[in-house]
Amino acid sequence: MYAYIKGKIAYKTPTYVYLENNGIAYHINISLNTYTKMEGQNEVKLFTYLLVREDSLSLYGFYDENEKQLFEKLLSVSGIGATTAQIILSSMSPAEIINAIVSENELVFKNVKGIGVKTAKRIILDLKDKLSKIAVLDQSVSGSGIPSDIRNEALSALIALGINRAKAESVIINTMKANHDINDVETLIKMAFKQLA
Repeated sequence: MYAYIKGKIAYKTPTYVYLENNGIAYHINISLNTYTKMEGQNEVKLFTYLLVREDSLSLYGFYDENEKQLFEKLLSVSGIGATTAQIILSSMSPAEIINAIVSENELVFKNVKGIGVKTAKRIILDLKDKLSKIAVLDQSVSGSGIPSDIRNEALSALIALGINRAKAESVIINTMKANHDINDVETLIKMAFKQLA
């Protein structure tokens, strides 16, 4: 129903925010990840997901599309509700969650409240194939000033060309660390290919 809402932050906590747009304040549930990214901002654009239940309507907001897509994928897993998905996204970055699922590292989930071994295995089993094509590089891992959209597009391109995800991530990260001045996708891909040669 709502793709995103852009507005002024009227009130903010680590779990929800009141976002004012045209005199209406929307109560939007958020993850700690989104809360951190909103730090120091008075106005934000949050990508939204409307959860419809018999007795309530709840809005969930995300700082970027990747986090929203991951939230939707988590909801598709049997036994994972919106609150649990929100807790997972508050415990780790989207990149860490995707990497844990793709690499079948169930131990990463043991520190997440409400997630046991069986649930962790179910998340990995249900989402591994779905997430292996989603390219998300954690900015903190890259150690570079290159914009995240350029990094993610380059990673998606390498994966689409048949390069193993783990190998593609490694090459992109190494390329960025060696070349901090890259400012377009094409150059990043070309330089990554030189490393693959």
